[in-house]
Amino acid sequence: MTEHSTTSAQPASSPPAPDRSVLALLGQEPIDRIPVLDVEPIVDGGRRPTKSVVGELFTLSATVFREGHDAVNATAVLVDPDGQERHVPMVSTNPGLSHWRTVVHADREGVWGFRVEGWSDPYGTWEHDGTIKVRAGVDVDLMLEEGARVLERAVEEVDHTDEDRTVLKEAIDLLRRSSLPAEERLQAGIDPRVREVMASSPLRDAVSASPTYTWWVERPLALTGAWYEIFPRSEGATHDPETGLWTTGTFATASERLPGIAEMGFDVVYLTPVHPIGTTNRKGRNNSLTTEEHDPGSPYAIGSPDGGHDALHPELGDWEDFDAFVARAEDEGLHVALDLALQASPDHPWASEHPEFFTTRADGTIAYAENPPKKYQDIYPLNFDNAPDSIYAEVRRVVQVWIDHGVKIFRVDNPHTKPVEFWQWLIADVAVDHPEVIWLSEAFTKPMMMRTLAKVGFQQSYTYYAWRNTAEELREYVTELATETAPYMRPSFWPTTHDILTPYMQVGGVTAHLVRSTLAATLVPTYGIYAGFEHVENVPRPGAEEHIDNEKYEYKDRRWGEAVPGREDLTGWLTLLNRIRREHPSLHWLRNITFHDADNENLLVFSKHGGGADDGSAQDTIIVVANLDPFGIHGSRLHLDLSALGLGLGEQPGQRFRAHDLVTGADWIWDETPYVELGPGYGREPVHIVHATTA
Repeated sequence: MTEHSTTSAQPASSPPAPDRSVLALLGQEPIDRIPVLDVEPIVDGGRRPTKSVVGELFTLSATVFREGHDAVNATAVLVDPDGQERHVPMVSTNPGLSHWRTVVHADREGVWGFRVEGWSDPYGTWEHDGTIKVRAGVDVDLMLEEGARVLERAVEEVDHTDEDRTVLKEAIDLLRRSSLPAEERLQAGIDPRVREVMASSPLRDAVSASPTYTWWVERPLALTGAWYEIFPRSEGATHDPETGLWTTGTFATASERLPGIAEMGFDVVYLTPVHPIGTTNRKGRNNSLTTEEHDPGSPYAIGSPDGGHDALHPELGDWEDFDAFVARAEDEGLHVALDLALQASPDHPWASEHPEFFTTRADGTIAYAENPPKKYQDIYPLNFDNAPDSIYAEVRRVVQVWIDHGVKIFRVDNPHTKPVEFWQWLIADVAVDHPEVIWLSEAFTKPMMMRTLAKVGFQQSYTYYAWRNTAEELREYVTELATETAPYMRPSFWPTTHDILTPYMQVGGVTAHLVRSTLAATLVPTYGIYAGFEHVENVPRPGAEEHIDNEKYEYKDRRWGEAVPGREDLTGWLTLLNRIRREHPSLHWLRNITFHDADNENLLVFSKHGGGADDGSAQDTIIVVANLDPFGIHGSRLHLDLSALGLGLGEQPGQRFRAHDLVTGADWIWDETPYVELGPGYGREPVHIVHATTA
């Protein structure tokens, strides 16, 4: 991104501007002297902020034009959180359509702004007209004098360095030196050094600006990270085979799992709710209405006489134990994310102290949660219409409790069942004092709700990735995420969750787990893994797309670190994926993806090129080829767009590059149509993750 200094130069004696108030009578907004239209990316016409993270490159574009044949130009103006402006030149990518663009990024967090300024370009006009006329012998001295006067204005009106001012003054002198040949005088005015000075610090007339649009710039973790989900009560839980009873895990035992999670290369450890669990209508194993005496209940049935959302389940430990867990996570390089599930068990203190928080039915009972045909008799949903001010204040208080204990990331359960205006207010209110807080929306719902939650503040969103299985479906969906919604919604891809086990994952075995984790980790910058994925836990509960013996309703002892006969272990695979992600900055970004073609529809092929915004040496290219069929071997000729790989290769046939497979260590020399063959399982891996470099 090249910045330049500039000024808004106006004629010395401009006529008074016409009265434009008459336009309001017809409901029109005035168009400025130089029309600036169609600025992108803006969200909802500029009513919502455009988002990026520090260092994230994105294209800023606009339509800019003027009447007649005089030269027009455009500048992107970036306004940092301190109000300082940075001017970035734009390039006309399609003069016939007056389309201008540039690539921008922000170098620090905060509330920024951007706008596009269109302007008349006196030097560009003279350079074009003067070159034609002087070389045609038309008005030679007049055109050369007009060029000198344009450069004189630039010296007087634009803030140049002494060196640049000297360049312009020398050109002015030569333009007026009548003893020299006309061509030599002309060359002085269009010399590359003069052009460079006038491009970096242009003389601008009739400057016309778009509105300044709000631009939120957040920390990189809001875009890029690897998450790992655990139920704290299962980590360290033990089972007595004689009595059948379990001893719960605690924050202390769960902390012993943190080094293993960190060693796999994850950035975030996400905890399901850690609050007291109610006993009224407690669910038994596999969501059964029949409960055994020692069933722990669902952690989403929050609240008991021990407290509510601001309390810890006493069996997990006290606040000292929780703080120690957070500190241990930080020592391991992990961020702690906590589930925020705004609902209550019938035993929650809110049920007795704030019955107005809930819906009371005609028979006087409080309505429990339903998502027909699913029923959650152990949970009361909040009703935000009954006492919105009280609920808003109480939730804000609860969130602050966890922030004060080191939680800076919240995974929000079912935000689409609460008012959007509530989330907009809550996220904004928290951001005033804690802009580092990140919110992940678990809204598997209608696209408009999912998008709107992102627009009002959620930094990340679960997606429909789990249900997009074919190459066509994945290409279409990821293209949408990387283009249409990228200015405001950041996707998080999860192959499975504690609520989701799709048919593909149920039947695809090890290969499905290898493929879907690879795609999740490489298609988008943030992905997540639910504990047990390493062991290919893929048996569904009959009639449901979720795991049998679901951890929501019982303890799990996965015997981490033990070699269990017949049990798969993908720990090494996840470690490899996370190492590749960390070592290759092209995988840190969302908007840099290109899909390529394959003759076989079972293969998905895409590449990512990029790196650090200010570090050209960090640029790299990754090509991923995945066999989406978990049962068969598939070979295909690929058709790569070499110009999209960022290796300096054009479209001429026969060009080659080095392809190093980061999965197997194999090296090949590829051209635009390499042949690949991928199979299921280990030994005949179903994916290539290729680091592409010049041959």
